[in-house]
Amino acid sequence: MPKSEVSQQAQEPEFAAFVGIDWADQKHAWCLQAVGSTQRESGELEHKVETVEAWVTQLCQRFGGDRPVAVALEQTKGALLYMLAKYECLHLFPVPSTMAASMRKALYPSGAKDDPTDSDLLLDLLLLHRDKLHRLTPDTEATRRVQNLVEERRKLVDEKTAQLNRLTSNLKIYFPQMLEWFEALDTELVCDLLEHWPTLEELQKVSSEDLRRFFHQHHCRNRELMERRLQGIGQARPAIQDRPVIEAKRVVVRVTVQLIRSLRAGIAELDGKIAEATATHPDFFLFASLPGAGEVMAPRLLAAFGSQRDRYSSADEMQIYSGIAPVLERSGKTKWVHFRRACPKFLRQSFHEWAGHSMVKSAWAQAYYRQRRKQGQGHHAAVRALAFKWIRILFRCWKDRVAYDEKKYLAALAKRGSPLRELLVASAVRTCEIPSEIVVNP
Repeated sequence: MPKSEVSQQAQEPEFAAFVGIDWADQKHAWCLQAVGSTQRESGELEHKVETVEAWVTQLCQRFGGDRPVAVALEQTKGALLYMLAKYECLHLFPVPSTMAASMRKALYPSGAKDDPTDSDLLLDLLLLHRDKLHRLTPDTEATRRVQNLVEERRKLVDEKTAQLNRLTSNLKIYFPQMLEWFEALDTELVCDLLEHWPTLEELQKVSSEDLRRFFHQHHCRNRELMERRLQGIGQARPAIQDRPVIEAKRVVVRVTVQLIRSLRAGIAELDGKIAEATATHPDFFLFASLPGAGEVMAPRLLAAFGSQRDRYSSADEMQIYSGIAPVLERSGKTKWVHFRRACPKFLRQSFHEWAGHSMVKSAWAQAYYRQRRKQGQGHHAAVRALAFKWIRILFRCWKDRVAYDEKKYLAALAKRGSPLRELLVASAVRTCEIPSEIVVNP
């Protein structure tokens, strides 16, 4: 049994009862079994704040309040989870939907109507396999603020990317010249231009002087680039002549531009709140010291680790939980390693993206990535391998509350004769830059 499961059982309180809740949009089915009893009670709970509060109050009063109640619900995030998290008498065990679905499929493949309900299955998981579940232990308010802000920011960024792809797709059909004249379509310049003149025909009716004034107002000071754009606008020919198509695309493009503008403003507002939240966080200095983290990735790494040092007993647990560690499978004499799919996607994405950024700022990270590529790994596999190594380093910094120091790490590599030292020396020789830290005698 892993150390984390042993420590969880050792720290687990004596529960008074166990409850499984099958979450739904309007009503939630629940199933309860008191400790020392084999009888199960069931019922429905309407999704209203007052109804939930009355039900929890009755539950806590019934069991005295001196012993908590364990609750398993098929929701790792969402309204009901957040609603129940405020009650101290409840200890929540979020159950991934895939786990409950797999258990039902394995135990009751027929799908008959007389099979146990989902709330019964959740209760079984809680009673029989609690060591496989992670009890919800919320971080500090300061940490949860950062966690929620960075996750919402990522959602807006993804939505902006989707709208940019839609804009690009529509422009390719009736106004492809915009993709040649401007490298980025989400700038204030392009958004204003398309909002004023969403077709080539409308744009060509504007005088060169008015366009020059428009570009100047949007801080476009490169005269050569401006004249090249003006020349391109004057010489451009319509991609299509189908008026019904142009009319429809014109409307869609203007709406899409307005959405992109709103998303940009929302992302900027969240950036300000993230900067405010991290400025006063006691652990932020750890993540701000990491190479390549920057203003975006440092808060996401803070959110990934949190502030509870006892949540993970080793770096291995974080590597597995985040999905960065690969999965090893065996069947007979055959074994193979593959990508880990069952994990929090945003968490894995954070480590993966940061590992990619770190190669620009860290000499050993770049050397390690190149080594993996030479060994035949693809780009993303090599980046995940680098993230795997980074987590071990960052975990130690996080546990000890010390900032990362590249020079100290390079000196440690040299002292223990790490194979990375030879790669670093070879890379440094090619660039004629040999840091003193990597040539220290072991």
